[in-house]
Amino acid sequence: MSRLRSFLVHLLRVILMLAVTSGAVQAAETSAAKGSLVIIGGNLLADNAEVWQRIVALAGGPGARIAVFPSAAAAPRAVGDAIVARFNQYGADAFLVPLAVKLEDSDYQKVAEDAALAEAVRTAGGVFFVGGDQARITKALVREDGSRSAMLDAVWDVYRKGGVVAGSSAGAAIMSSTMFYAPKTVFATLRAGVQEGQEIAPGLGFIGDDVFVDQHLLVRGRFARMIPAMLKKGYKLGLGIDENTAMVVDSKRRVEILGHKGALLIDLSHASTRQESVGFNVSNVLISYLDRGDQYDLATRTFIPSAAKAGGKLDGPREDLYHPVFSPDILSANAVVSLMEELTNNRRSEGIGIAVGGPADLRPEMAFQFTFSKTADSVAYVSSSAYSIFNMRLDIHPIELGQ
Repeated sequence: MSRLRSFLVHLLRVILMLAVTSGAVQAAETSAAKGSLVIIGGNLLADNAEVWQRIVALAGGPGARIAVFPSAAAAPRAVGDAIVARFNQYGADAFLVPLAVKLEDSDYQKVAEDAALAEAVRTAGGVFFVGGDQARITKALVREDGSRSAMLDAVWDVYRKGGVVAGSSAGAAIMSSTMFYAPKTVFATLRAGVQEGQEIAPGLGFIGDDVFVDQHLLVRGRFARMIPAMLKKGYKLGLGIDENTAMVVDSKRRVEILGHKGALLIDLSHASTRQESVGFNVSNVLISYLDRGDQYDLATRTFIPSAAKAGGKLDGPREDLYHPVFSPDILSANAVVSLMEELTNNRRSEGIGIAVGGPADLRPEMAFQFTFSKTADSVAYVSSSAYSIFNMRLDIHPIELGQ
Protein backbone atom coordinates (compact mmCIF):
# COMPACT_ATOMS: atom_id res chain seq x y z
CA MET A 1 0.00 0.00 0.00
CA SER A 2 2.86 2.39 0.88
CA ARG A 3 4.53 1.68 -2.49
CA LEU A 4 1.26 2.42 -4.29
CA ARG A 5 0.84 5.65 -2.32
CA SER A 6 4.41 6.69 -3.14
CA PHE A 7 3.86 5.93 -6.82
CA LEU A 8 0.64 7.96 -6.91
CA VAL A 9 2.31 10.92 -5.17
CA HIS A 10 5.17 10.77 -7.67
CA LEU A 11 2.75 10.55 -10.59
CA LEU A 12 0.82 13.57 -9.33
CA ARG A 13 4.06 15.55 -9.03
CA VAL A 14 4.99 14.64 -12.61
CA ILE A 15 1.56 15.67 -13.91
CA LEU A 16 1.73 19.01 -12.08
CA MET A 17 5.27 19.61 -13.33
CA LEU A 18 4.22 18.89 -16.92
CA ALA A 19 1.22 21.22 -16.58
CA VAL A 20 3.40 24.04 -15.24
CA THR A 21 6.04 23.43 -17.91
CA SER A 22 3.41 23.36 -20.66
CA GLY A 23 1.93 26.62 -19.41
CA ALA A 24 5.36 28.26 -19.26
CA VAL A 25 6.21 27.10 -22.77
CA GLN A 26 2.92 28.40 -24.14
CA ALA A 27 3.37 31.75 -22.37
CA ALA A 28 6.85 32.06 -23.88
CA GLU A 29 5.48 31.20 -27.33
CA THR A 30 2.75 33.81 -27.06
CA SER A 31 5.12 36.56 -25.96
CA ALA A 32 7.57 35.71 -28.75
CA ALA A 33 4.92 35.47 -31.49
CA LYS A 34 5.27 38.12 -34.19
CA GLY A 35 1.77 37.69 -35.56
CA SER A 36 -1.67 39.11 -34.85
CA LEU A 37 -5.01 37.76 -33.71
CA VAL A 38 -8.41 38.78 -35.06
CA ILE A 39 -11.06 37.64 -32.58
CA ILE A 40 -14.62 37.99 -33.91
CA GLY A 41 -17.73 37.70 -31.75
CA GLY A 42 -19.71 35.70 -34.32
CA ASN A 43 -22.21 36.50 -37.06
CA LEU A 44 -19.62 38.31 -39.20
CA LEU A 45 -21.62 39.73 -42.08
CA ALA A 46 -20.44 39.61 -45.67
CA ASP A 47 -20.49 43.40 -45.99
CA ASN A 48 -18.32 44.05 -42.93
CA ALA A 49 -15.43 45.04 -45.16
CA GLU A 50 -13.46 46.57 -42.29
CA VAL A 51 -12.95 43.19 -40.62
CA TRP A 52 -12.54 41.02 -43.73
CA GLN A 53 -10.04 43.45 -45.24
CA ARG A 54 -8.03 43.69 -42.02
CA ILE A 55 -7.59 39.91 -41.93
CA VAL A 56 -6.43 39.89 -45.56
CA ALA A 57 -4.04 42.79 -44.90
CA LEU A 58 -2.53 41.07 -41.84
CA ALA A 59 -2.10 37.87 -43.86
CA GLY A 60 0.00 39.72 -46.43
CA GLY A 61 -2.38 41.80 -48.53
CA PRO A 62 -3.88 41.04 -51.97
CA GLY A 63 -3.23 37.45 -52.98
CA ALA A 64 -2.43 36.37 -49.41
CA ARG A 65 -2.80 32.67 -48.71
CA ILE A 66 -5.33 32.05 -45.94
CA ALA A 67 -6.04 28.56 -44.58
CA VAL A 68 -9.71 28.17 -43.65
CA PHE A 69 -10.49 25.61 -40.94
CA PRO A 70 -14.18 24.52 -40.94
CA SER A 71 -13.55 22.29 -37.92
CA ALA A 72 -16.28 23.80 -35.71
CA ALA A 73 -19.07 23.66 -38.28
CA ALA A 74 -21.90 21.13 -38.41
CA ALA A 75 -21.65 21.23 -42.21
CA PRO A 76 -17.90 21.74 -42.65
CA ARG A 77 -17.63 21.54 -46.43
CA ALA A 78 -20.43 24.00 -47.21
CA VAL A 79 -19.46 26.49 -44.51
CA GLY A 80 -15.75 26.26 -45.31
CA ASP A 81 -16.29 26.76 -49.04
CA ALA A 82 -18.45 29.83 -48.35
CA ILE A 83 -15.75 31.40 -46.17
CA VAL A 84 -13.05 30.65 -48.78
CA ALA A 85 -15.20 32.37 -51.40
CA ARG A 86 -15.74 35.37 -49.11
CA PHE A 87 -12.02 35.84 -48.51
CA ASN A 88 -11.32 35.57 -52.21
CA GLN A 89 -13.91 38.29 -52.85
CA TYR A 90 -11.82 40.51 -50.61
CA GLY A 91 -8.65 39.78 -52.54
CA ALA A 92 -7.14 36.78 -50.75
CA ASP A 93 -6.08 33.41 -52.13
CA ALA A 94 -7.84 31.28 -49.53
CA PHE A 95 -8.03 27.50 -49.40
CA LEU A 96 -10.00 24.94 -47.39
CA VAL A 97 -8.30 22.69 -44.85
CA PRO A 98 -10.50 19.55 -44.79
CA LEU A 99 -10.09 18.90 -41.08
CA ALA A 100 -13.32 18.41 -39.12
CA VAL A 101 -14.83 15.70 -36.95
CA LYS A 102 -18.14 16.17 -38.81
CA LEU A 103 -16.64 15.88 -42.30
CA GLU A 104 -18.05 12.78 -43.98
CA ASP A 105 -15.76 10.09 -45.41
CA SER A 106 -12.75 11.59 -43.64
CA ASP A 107 -10.56 10.48 -40.74
CA TYR A 108 -9.89 13.73 -38.90
CA GLN A 109 -7.03 12.24 -36.87
CA LYS A 110 -5.14 11.27 -40.03
CA VAL A 111 -5.83 14.63 -41.64
CA ALA A 112 -4.49 16.38 -38.54
CA GLU A 113 -1.16 14.59 -39.01
CA ASP A 114 -0.94 14.98 -42.81
CA ALA A 115 2.54 16.42 -43.38
CA ALA A 116 1.85 17.88 -46.82
CA LEU A 117 -1.34 19.60 -45.70
CA ALA A 118 0.34 20.88 -42.55
CA GLU A 119 3.12 22.37 -44.68
CA ALA A 120 0.53 24.14 -46.86
CA VAL A 121 -0.88 25.71 -43.69
CA ARG A 122 2.58 26.55 -42.35
CA THR A 123 3.47 28.53 -45.47
CA ALA A 124 0.19 30.50 -45.46
CA GLY A 125 -0.01 34.09 -44.29
CA GLY A 126 -3.11 33.54 -42.21
CA VAL A 127 -5.48 31.04 -40.63
CA PHE A 128 -9.23 31.39 -40.08
CA PHE A 129 -11.41 29.24 -37.79
CA VAL A 130 -15.13 29.28 -38.65
CA GLY A 131 -17.94 29.29 -36.10
CA GLY A 132 -19.92 26.40 -34.69
CA ASP A 133 -18.89 24.28 -31.71
CA GLN A 134 -15.46 25.07 -30.27
CA ALA A 135 -15.20 21.56 -28.79
CA ARG A 136 -14.98 20.24 -32.35
CA ILE A 137 -11.95 22.47 -33.01
CA THR A 138 -9.95 21.21 -30.06
CA LYS A 139 -10.99 17.62 -30.74
CA ALA A 140 -9.75 17.89 -34.32
CA LEU A 141 -6.45 19.67 -33.61
CA VAL A 142 -5.36 18.32 -30.22
CA ARG A 143 -4.24 14.72 -29.80
CA GLU A 144 -5.92 12.50 -27.23
CA ASP A 145 -2.87 12.80 -24.95
CA GLY A 146 -3.22 16.59 -24.97
CA SER A 147 -0.27 17.27 -27.28
CA ARG A 148 -0.47 19.29 -30.47
CA SER A 149 -1.13 17.64 -33.80
CA ALA A 150 1.08 18.41 -36.79
CA MET A 151 -1.68 20.71 -38.04
CA LEU A 152 -1.87 22.68 -34.79
CA ASP A 153 1.91 23.04 -34.78
CA ALA A 154 1.61 24.50 -38.28
CA VAL A 155 -0.97 27.04 -37.12
CA TRP A 156 1.34 28.10 -34.29
CA ASP A 157 4.17 28.47 -36.82
CA VAL A 158 2.03 30.89 -38.83
CA TYR A 159 1.45 32.94 -35.67
CA ARG A 160 5.09 32.81 -34.53
CA LYS A 161 6.41 33.99 -37.88
CA GLY A 162 4.14 37.03 -38.16
CA GLY A 163 0.95 35.76 -39.77
CA VAL A 164 -2.59 36.26 -38.56
CA VAL A 165 -4.75 33.76 -36.68
CA ALA A 166 -8.43 34.73 -36.88
CA GLY A 167 -11.64 33.12 -35.76
CA SER A 168 -15.34 33.86 -35.39
CA SER A 169 -17.65 32.66 -32.61
CA ALA A 170 -16.25 29.19 -31.79
CA GLY A 171 -13.09 30.35 -33.56
CA ALA A 172 -12.90 33.18 -31.02
CA ALA A 173 -13.55 30.96 -27.98
CA ILE A 174 -10.42 28.88 -28.64
CA MET A 175 -8.16 31.95 -28.45
CA SER A 176 -7.72 31.77 -24.68
CA SER A 177 -6.20 28.93 -22.68
CA THR A 178 -9.61 28.22 -21.13
CA MET A 179 -12.82 28.22 -23.16
CA PHE A 180 -16.47 27.53 -22.53
CA TYR A 181 -17.02 23.92 -23.53
CA ALA A 182 -20.59 22.81 -22.80
CA PRO A 183 -22.01 25.77 -20.88
CA LYS A 184 -25.38 26.14 -19.27
CA THR A 185 -27.45 29.29 -19.70
CA VAL A 186 -25.92 32.50 -18.37
CA PHE A 187 -28.26 32.55 -15.37
CA ALA A 188 -27.64 28.86 -14.62
CA THR A 189 -23.91 29.54 -14.71
CA LEU A 190 -24.40 32.23 -12.07
CA ARG A 191 -26.46 29.81 -10.01
CA ALA A 192 -24.29 26.71 -10.27
CA GLY A 193 -20.84 27.89 -11.35
CA VAL A 194 -18.53 26.10 -13.78
CA GLN A 195 -16.72 22.77 -13.65
CA GLU A 196 -13.59 21.77 -15.55
CA GLY A 197 -14.36 19.35 -18.35
CA GLN A 198 -18.04 20.26 -18.29
CA GLU A 199 -18.78 23.97 -18.70
CA ILE A 200 -15.12 24.87 -19.35
CA ALA A 201 -12.15 23.10 -20.93
CA PRO A 202 -8.70 23.97 -22.34
CA GLY A 203 -8.62 26.24 -25.39
CA LEU A 204 -5.71 26.75 -27.77
CA GLY A 205 -4.29 29.75 -25.90
CA PHE A 206 -3.10 32.03 -28.69
CA ILE A 207 -3.79 35.18 -26.64
CA GLY A 208 -1.86 33.77 -23.68
CA ASP A 209 -2.87 32.28 -20.37
CA ASP A 210 -3.66 35.58 -18.64
CA VAL A 211 -6.67 36.78 -20.68
CA PHE A 212 -10.06 35.05 -20.90
CA VAL A 213 -12.06 35.44 -24.14
CA ASP A 214 -15.78 35.06 -24.79
CA GLN A 215 -18.01 35.86 -27.78
CA HIS A 216 -21.62 36.75 -28.83
CA LEU A 217 -21.25 38.91 -25.78
CA LEU A 218 -23.62 41.87 -25.70
CA VAL A 219 -26.54 40.36 -27.59
CA ARG A 220 -26.58 37.33 -25.26
CA GLY A 221 -25.62 38.92 -21.92
CA ARG A 222 -22.62 36.65 -21.63
CA PHE A 223 -20.53 39.10 -19.61
CA ALA A 224 -22.18 37.59 -16.53
CA ARG A 225 -20.98 34.05 -17.27
CA MET A 226 -17.41 35.26 -17.88
CA ILE A 227 -16.95 36.31 -14.27
CA PRO A 228 -17.57 32.89 -12.60
CA ALA A 229 -15.29 31.24 -15.17
CA MET A 230 -12.55 33.81 -14.63
CA LEU A 231 -12.75 33.43 -10.86
CA LYS A 232 -12.64 29.65 -11.16
CA LYS A 233 -9.44 29.71 -13.26
CA GLY A 234 -7.74 32.71 -11.67
CA TYR A 235 -7.96 35.11 -14.62
CA LYS A 236 -7.63 38.80 -13.84
CA LEU A 237 -8.54 40.11 -17.31
CA GLY A 238 -11.33 39.07 -19.65
CA LEU A 239 -12.38 40.36 -23.07
CA GLY A 240 -15.82 39.69 -24.47
CA ILE A 241 -16.52 40.67 -28.07
CA ASP A 242 -19.93 41.30 -29.61
CA GLU A 243 -21.33 39.96 -32.87
CA ASN A 244 -20.16 41.35 -36.24
CA THR A 245 -17.30 42.98 -34.33
CA ALA A 246 -13.63 42.09 -33.93
CA MET A 247 -10.73 42.57 -31.55
CA VAL A 248 -7.34 42.82 -33.28
CA VAL A 249 -4.47 41.91 -30.96
CA ASP A 250 -1.01 42.78 -32.30
CA SER A 251 2.38 41.34 -31.35
CA LYS A 252 2.76 43.94 -28.59
CA ARG A 253 -0.59 42.87 -27.11
CA ARG A 254 -2.41 46.03 -28.06
CA VAL A 255 -6.12 45.46 -28.66
CA GLU A 256 -8.09 47.45 -31.24
CA ILE A 257 -11.87 47.21 -31.70
CA LEU A 258 -13.33 47.32 -35.20
CA GLY A 259 -16.59 46.44 -36.87
CA HIS A 260 -20.19 46.98 -35.83
CA LYS A 261 -20.27 47.34 -32.04
CA GLY A 262 -17.73 46.86 -29.25
CA ALA A 263 -16.32 44.73 -26.44
CA LEU A 264 -16.46 44.50 -22.67
CA LEU A 265 -13.28 44.44 -20.61
CA ILE A 266 -13.61 42.66 -17.25
CA ASP A 267 -10.88 43.34 -14.65
CA LEU A 268 -10.84 41.19 -11.50
CA SER A 269 -7.50 42.46 -10.19
CA HIS A 270 -9.11 43.83 -7.01
CA ALA A 271 -12.24 41.70 -6.92
CA SER A 272 -13.25 39.69 -3.86
CA THR A 273 -15.92 37.16 -2.89
CA ARG A 274 -17.52 36.23 0.42
CA GLN A 275 -17.20 32.47 0.80
CA GLU A 276 -19.59 32.40 3.73
CA SER A 277 -22.42 33.86 1.63
CA VAL A 278 -24.99 31.57 0.04
CA GLY A 279 -24.98 31.97 -3.74
CA PHE A 280 -22.56 33.51 -6.20
CA ASN A 281 -21.25 36.91 -5.21
CA VAL A 282 -18.37 39.19 -6.18
CA SER A 283 -17.38 42.73 -5.27
CA ASN A 284 -15.18 45.38 -6.86
CA VAL A 285 -15.16 44.13 -10.44
CA LEU A 286 -14.05 46.78 -12.93
CA ILE A 287 -16.05 46.73 -16.15
CA SER A 288 -15.33 48.83 -19.24
CA TYR A 289 -17.00 49.19 -22.61
CA LEU A 290 -14.58 49.55 -25.53
CA ASP A 291 -16.31 50.92 -28.61
CA ARG A 292 -15.20 50.59 -32.22
CA GLY A 293 -11.90 52.38 -32.81
CA ASP A 294 -10.88 52.19 -29.14
CA GLN A 295 -7.64 50.53 -28.08
CA TYR A 296 -6.47 48.80 -24.92
CA ASP A 297 -2.89 47.83 -24.09
CA LEU A 298 -2.89 44.49 -22.27
CA ALA A 299 0.74 44.97 -21.19
CA THR A 300 0.35 48.40 -19.59
CA ARG A 301 -3.44 48.24 -18.99
CA THR A 302 -3.85 51.56 -20.74
CA PHE A 303 -7.06 52.66 -22.46
CA ILE A 304 -6.87 54.84 -25.59
CA PRO A 305 -10.16 56.22 -26.99
CA SER A 306 -10.71 56.32 -30.74
CA ALA A 307 -9.63 59.40 -32.66
CA ALA A 308 -13.29 60.38 -32.97
CA LYS A 309 -13.66 60.41 -29.17
CA ALA A 310 -10.26 61.81 -28.19
CA GLY A 311 -11.71 65.28 -27.59
CA GLY A 312 -15.02 64.03 -26.23
CA LYS A 313 -14.17 63.20 -22.63
CA LEU A 314 -17.18 63.79 -20.39
CA ASP A 315 -16.53 66.13 -17.48
CA GLY A 316 -19.58 65.01 -15.55
CA PRO A 317 -23.26 64.03 -15.74
CA ARG A 318 -26.06 66.16 -17.10
CA GLU A 319 -27.57 68.35 -14.42
CA ASP A 320 -31.12 67.60 -15.53
CA LEU A 321 -30.83 63.80 -15.20
CA TYR A 322 -31.44 62.34 -11.75
CA HIS A 323 -33.87 59.50 -12.33
CA PRO A 324 -33.25 55.94 -11.03
CA VAL A 325 -31.03 53.88 -13.33
CA PHE A 326 -32.49 50.38 -13.49
CA SER A 327 -32.68 47.34 -15.77
CA PRO A 328 -35.20 44.58 -14.96
CA ASP A 329 -33.25 42.15 -17.17
CA ILE A 330 -29.54 42.94 -17.22
CA LEU A 331 -28.84 39.76 -19.24
CA SER A 332 -30.99 40.83 -22.20
CA ALA A 333 -29.49 42.06 -25.47
CA ASN A 334 -27.25 45.11 -24.98
CA ALA A 335 -28.80 45.84 -21.55
CA VAL A 336 -25.47 46.10 -19.75
CA VAL A 337 -24.06 48.74 -22.11
CA SER A 338 -27.35 50.66 -22.14
CA LEU A 339 -27.34 50.82 -18.34
CA MET A 340 -23.68 51.90 -18.25
CA GLU A 341 -24.36 54.67 -20.78
CA GLU A 342 -27.43 55.86 -18.86
CA LEU A 343 -25.52 55.91 -15.59
CA THR A 344 -22.69 57.87 -17.18
CA ASN A 345 -25.05 60.75 -18.01
CA ASN A 346 -26.97 60.58 -14.73
CA ARG A 347 -26.24 62.52 -11.54
CA ARG A 348 -26.81 59.32 -9.59
CA SER A 349 -23.66 57.39 -8.77
CA GLU A 350 -25.28 53.95 -8.85
CA GLY A 351 -27.42 51.86 -11.20
CA ILE A 352 -29.11 48.50 -10.60
CA GLY A 353 -29.68 45.55 -12.93
CA ILE A 354 -31.55 42.35 -12.07
CA ALA A 355 -31.00 38.86 -13.50
CA VAL A 356 -33.71 36.24 -13.10
CA GLY A 357 -34.11 32.64 -14.22
CA GLY A 358 -36.70 31.24 -16.57
CA PRO A 359 -39.93 29.38 -15.75
CA ALA A 360 -38.08 26.05 -15.55
CA ASP A 361 -35.63 27.26 -12.92
CA LEU A 362 -35.73 25.15 -9.76
CA ARG A 363 -35.83 28.28 -7.59
CA PRO A 364 -37.66 30.95 -9.60
CA GLU A 365 -37.72 33.21 -6.55
CA MET A 366 -33.89 33.51 -6.63
CA ALA A 367 -32.32 36.38 -8.57
CA PHE A 368 -29.08 38.34 -8.74
CA GLN A 369 -28.55 42.05 -8.30
CA PHE A 370 -25.89 43.77 -10.40
CA THR A 371 -24.85 47.09 -8.89
CA PHE A 372 -22.93 49.43 -11.21
CA SER A 373 -21.13 52.39 -9.60
CA LYS A 374 -19.19 55.37 -10.84
CA THR A 375 -15.92 55.87 -8.98
CA ALA A 376 -13.11 58.40 -9.02
CA ASP A 377 -11.40 56.25 -11.67
CA SER A 378 -14.42 56.05 -14.00
CA VAL A 379 -13.93 57.81 -17.34
CA ALA A 380 -16.30 58.20 -20.30
CA TYR A 381 -15.98 59.52 -23.84
CA VAL A 382 -18.71 60.25 -26.35
CA SER A 383 -18.89 60.98 -30.07
CA SER A 384 -22.08 61.05 -32.16
CA SER A 385 -23.99 59.39 -29.30
CA ALA A 386 -21.49 56.48 -29.21
CA TYR A 387 -19.91 55.94 -25.80
CA SER A 388 -16.68 54.50 -24.48
CA ILE A 389 -16.73 53.82 -20.72
CA PHE A 390 -13.70 52.85 -18.68
CA ASN A 391 -13.46 51.54 -15.10
CA MET A 392 -17.00 51.38 -13.80
CA ARG A 393 -17.40 49.27 -10.66
CA LEU A 394 -19.65 46.21 -10.61
CA ASP A 395 -20.84 44.20 -7.58
CA ILE A 396 -23.03 41.07 -7.87
CA HIS A 397 -24.95 39.37 -5.08
CA PRO A 398 -27.93 37.00 -4.84
CA ILE A 399 -31.32 38.24 -3.71
CA GLU A 400 -34.75 36.82 -3.08
CA LEU A 401 -37.30 38.25 -5.51
CA GLY A 402 -39.56 38.98 -2.56
CA GLN A 403 -37.09 41.74 -1.62
